[in-house]
Amino acid sequence: MENGKTKNIPLFYQVFGQPIGTSPIVVVNHALTGNSDVSGENGWWNDLIGSEKTIDTNYFTVIAFNIPGNGFDENSANLISNYKDFTVRDIASVFWQGLFSLEIDSVFTIIGGSLGGAIAWEMAVLQPNRIQNLIPIATDWKATDWVIANVLIQEQILNNSDDPIANARLHAMLLYRTPQSINQKFQRKQNSNSEFHIENWLLNHGIKLKNRFRLSSYRLMNHLLKTVDITRNRDDFQTITSKISANIHIVSVDTDYFFIAEENLKTYSELKAVKQNVFYHEIKSIHGHDAFLIEFEQLSQILKPIFNTQKQQLCQSLK
Repeated sequence: MENGKTKNIPLFYQVFGQPIGTSPIVVVNHALTGNSDVSGENGWWNDLIGSEKTIDTNYFTVIAFNIPGNGFDENSANLISNYKDFTVRDIASVFWQGLFSLEIDSVFTIIGGSLGGAIAWEMAVLQPNRIQNLIPIATDWKATDWVIANVLIQEQILNNSDDPIANARLHAMLLYRTPQSINQKFQRKQNSNSEFHIENWLLNHGIKLKNRFRLSSYRLMNHLLKTVDITRNRDDFQTITSKISANIHIVSVDTDYFFIAEENLKTYSELKAVKQNVFYHEIKSIHGHDAFLIEFEQLSQILKPIFNTQKQQLCQSLK
């Protein structure tokens, strides 16, 4: 681990599409409350990943790891209590160890949104010549003061509230959306009991998360956001990223109030000074940070050229 400690932890994963070793590998990193179930009936990115979809499982092998301690395996023995020991860099290292254990030494694409995108950045720095495409979405390579501040608020709620997960979710949901999105959706409407729809919507989100998420998992995932920084104890940003051979596709959301687009534009400008194969894309949406889970058509249009080019090459090689 980054702090010098050693810990044995299980790593759970799912595979979608083609068997490992037969097709280009796409690694999908999940966000804070996500998991490895990225495609299929309950897949949280089902609109993008599947047969004849943008990330076409007829042509690609899709691998999704669970961040250790996220609780998706339903085994309480695999939860992590000492969450402050872990960093995003540790998770990225664990994911690479998982790939190497599966006898995968290079991948076509690593893609992730929010926390998953931050892990993708770290994976690229740890192994700068093993990735063909890096696609960090609605994220950043470092935690800004704004992100660190909101992580602190979440941590205070999680550690001091009588209903920690539900109450922390109330605050988080307002970070993930925008005033415009909320106002358009609810329009000050009330139900027959004079309760505002917005209040019920927020409370329901809190209840849903409490019913499917563990407190130790939420504490860990929230803490990891604070540790995002590919330059920590390393060289400066340009020196580090100039070594990454992958095509880097930075995808922002213009109204993201968490990982703001302005920071990603700065990243793009700095990268262009040392690297040619870097590209900037922006999702236009009133929905804020969560747009990467809502604006599937826009995201699909951004991603299709990357994956379709590879599909065409695969088809030609089979002729």
